Amino acid sequence: MIDFELTPEEQAMIDAAHKEALEVVRPISRYYDEHEHESPKDFIEQQWQQQAQGGGSILGLGVGASLRILENCWGDAGLMLVAPSSGLGGAAILASGTQEQQANFLKRFGEGEPKWGAMAMTEPGAGSDTAAIQTTAVLDTETNEWVLNGEKIFITGGQRSMESDGLVVVWATVDRTAGRAGMKPFVVEAGTPGATIDKVENKLGIRASDTATLILDNCRIPYENILGSPEVRRVDSSQTAGFKRAMATFDMTRPIIAAMALGVGRASLDFVRETLEKEGIPIRYGLPSHKLTAIERDVMEMEAAYKAALTLMLRATWMMSQFQPNSLEASMAKAKAGIVVAWITQKAVEMMGPLGYSRKYLLEKWMRDGKINDIFEGTGQINMLIVARRILDYTREELK
Repeated sequence: MIDFELTPEEQAMIDAAHKEALEVVRPISRYYDEHEHESPKDFIEQQWQQQAQGGGSILGLGVGASLRILENCWGDAGLMLVAPSSGLGGAAILASGTQEQQANFLKRFGEGEPKWGAMAMTEPGAGSDTAAIQTTAVLDTETNEWVLNGEKIFITGGQRSMESDGLVVVWATVDRTAGRAGMKPFVVEAGTPGATIDKVENKLGIRASDTATLILDNCRIPYENILGSPEVRRVDSSQTAGFKRAMATFDMTRPIIAAMALGVGRASLDFVRETLEKEGIPIRYGLPSHKLTAIERDVMEMEAAYKAALTLMLRATWMMSQFQPNSLEASMAKAKAGIVVAWITQKAVEMMGPLGYSRKYLLEKWMRDGKINDIFEGTGQINMLIVARRILDYTREELK
């Protein structure tokens, strides 16, 4: 039976996250939005100390962890991504690596100085179409090393991962002719010769976090840094081992992205409700629609959309925590949350008029921050395709 009930410890963790979001994160939110490439050193150190004392990584399993992330993003989504953690790189290692690899690569995220993990999938010519990946990995049999060449773009946390004692999981092909069957994940550790950050993007939203381009120029990594088997199995491309591992990673991270989106969406909803309350404008629940004002109907519709997306996110997260297959549910949650946060934040700005458009308040920022959730970790359109294929039992070739 699906159970969203929280333990006392989880509820205390969520309450603490909300308090921190309100008292620590919100006061610095605007500053780091306007100073995109300035690092919030005090905040980072505080987050790292909390993790070392048992606060845990940003990446987590379970309903409690997802609701904590929601609270983090209620404070600021960009700063949540700045908090040191194994991040998407850790998710890829958990999804694809052996127990030995997980222990070896992830142990660094609980010791020493702050560090980050990232995942590099997107390329200039390969976004949603992962079969088009051009980055190559060739085994040098004389040295028993993998040699990586290519360019990866739009890597969330890529700069910090490569400038700390962190890592980036790079998806590359060992055989271009094999399509998805040739896709393999490789751990590129910070400081590896031939792995260079080329640039850091200037962005619309989540400006506190860095989004980087990584150049791999004869980048040599140990043989054991491949996650999973190097064997290429030429079978149905939608069922190849490499592609399955990539999708397993997204099955873990898409509910987290949904939680991030919902944090931003709820921040916007709270602002609207608090503003209306200050102006003496009540929301009269329980009345038939024709007796409500346009504002009341809008707020209720926004709340209903938020709760629908929240339920999908909680279900996908709960299934993940129970180690149940959740590919359909993860894509549903991510797609719905991306649509909902974009609509809620835009509607909130529209309803609040000058208050929403003014940089005096954070509402316009939340509108900018929210949109990314409909784009990264698989666009809304791609996730809709995944949902349709799963429900209708169509292959990728049958439904594009």
